[in-house]
Amino acid sequence: MHDLRVELGERSYPIHIGAGLIGRAELFAPHLGGKSVALVTNTTVDPLYGAKVEALLKSLGKKVIKVVLPDGEAYKNWETLNLIFDAMLSGGADRKTAVVALGGGVVGDMAGFAAASFMRGVPFIQVPTTLLSQVDSSVGGKTGINHPLGKNMIGSFYQPLAVIADTDTLKTLPPRELAAGLAEVIKHGAIADAEFFAWVEDNIGALNACDTQALSHAVKRSCEIKAGVVAQDERETGSRATLNFGHTFGHTIEAGMGYGEWLHGEAVGCGMVMGGDLSRRMGWISAGDLARIRKLVAAAHLPVVAPDLGRELWLALMRGDKKSEGGEIRFVLLSKLGRAVMATAPQDALDATLADGVRAAPVEA
Repeated sequence: MHDLRVELGERSYPIHIGAGLIGRAELFAPHLGGKSVALVTNTTVDPLYGAKVEALLKSLGKKVIKVVLPDGEAYKNWETLNLIFDAMLSGGADRKTAVVALGGGVVGDMAGFAAASFMRGVPFIQVPTTLLSQVDSSVGGKTGINHPLGKNMIGSFYQPLAVIADTDTLKTLPPRELAAGLAEVIKHGAIADAEFFAWVEDNIGALNACDTQALSHAVKRSCEIKAGVVAQDERETGSRATLNFGHTFGHTIEAGMGYGEWLHGEAVGCGMVMGGDLSRRMGWISAGDLARIRKLVAAAHLPVVAPDLGRELWLALMRGDKKSEGGEIRFVLLSKLGRAVMATAPQDALDATLADGVRAAPVEA
């Protein structure tokens, strides 16, 4: 087991990474002070791991309020969030009732937002079961839901008490979900660690094949990078925004296509190719670096050609992005491979990136 720590003073917390962790009661027990626990999962994860985690919580003497949500980004909304509140209120939850999020990024974001809001804040544990949630969304305290006009536009920063990432759960991931998680792994190398980016290039075959050692290293290094950024800028007032490389384009794809049509990681993968293209047009990275990004995204079985949303919809949705200020679109771009910066872009460069992004020829993996 690898143990990392997100350093946030009194709100610091551990990240446990390893095999078989959802069966280890000692990882959960220190964070469960109340008599009841709200176990939030979804219809896909519950048949796989719900009973095991529920039994573990009961073995610790806890009453379990189980909430099984519908699965998918399309359900990351107020209506689904209220299912958590309904269950906790009818189940007699109180201010000491901990929320345990068992699932991927959608479950973690909604359960975290529920924990942040219920009685103005109750304890919260992340138990991520997808690669994307283990390497990214479970760490850092971003919680929330989508709005039809923008992704993750309603939410709060609310840190968990612990993240328990059981790498055995990755063995049950469908190939498409595994690929979606690899987008965030690639992102961490692109923005913060060129050597890690090169490692992913060299090991993409093993990662695609769900090799245990390769995935464990990818999760560990990604969490190290994200934990370091979060410790410096918890509430995204500065450097934390660099974690959104590819996300301005990616969130626009998700909203423009309709939530759930593209997985988040698929949209981010394509968004990184577009972000790399715009970085090249700014004169910051070379055509060779862009080719490396594009080839690696394709090798991870992620899309590299964007949907043709039309220029006006692209621009309208990007102006609604959280990083925009005063209607001016701000991007996370690469000043070089392994280093990210916040920037605005000339309109002609952005237009060229949008035009090329929807017509570029696919890359052979």
